[in-house]
Amino acid sequence: MAVLLEGYPGPWWIAGGWAIEAFTGVSRGHSDIDPSIPRSDVASFHRHLAGRLDVWTADSGVFRALVEADEPVPPTCENLWLRASGAAPWEYDVILMDVVSGTWTFKRDARIALLLAQVLWTQDGIAYLRPEIQLLHKARALRPQDQFDFDAAAPLLAPGPRAWLRWALDLAHPGRRWAAAL
Repeated sequence: MAVLLEGYPGPWWIAGGWAIEAFTGVSRGHSDIDPSIPRSDVASFHRHLAGRLDVWTADSGVFRALVEADEPVPPTCENLWLRASGAAPWEYDVILMDVVSGTWTFKRDARIALLLAQVLWTQDGIAYLRPEIQLLHKARALRPQDQFDFDAAAPLLAPGPRAWLRWALDLAHPGRRWAAAL
């Protein structure tokens, strides 16, 4: 991923299970890598990939080729999918996050917002989504891998991030068992 994004001028980071694994050091199987960018940077990201990968929007199960960098992306689109050509397998699933004027806003509840710098951390020159932010995203579905990630990361959270996650879970996902476990 770092090689693909070398020279890219905008912010990017790794989200998903790899972000949790980088924080905890606890390995598990992964089906993909989840790079992430601000939604507002799609055109710049598309230009960076020009001639290397095709960019597709994934919106409610419908894929559409994003032919021109400046084409608008529907506000409901949460992911870009990348591949070498229309016949090639998918290589990357890029998560779009809402970042405006340096402030990240949680896609499921706009009351939850932080400066982008507060939602990222860096290890070995790679930016990752902070574990409490990633766990908030994972709390909706509670797939087996999400529970594994929670079990690995929650005990390692410092008091501040732990309290923030409990607050955010109570706000966005009231009644989730994770909040009680914190």
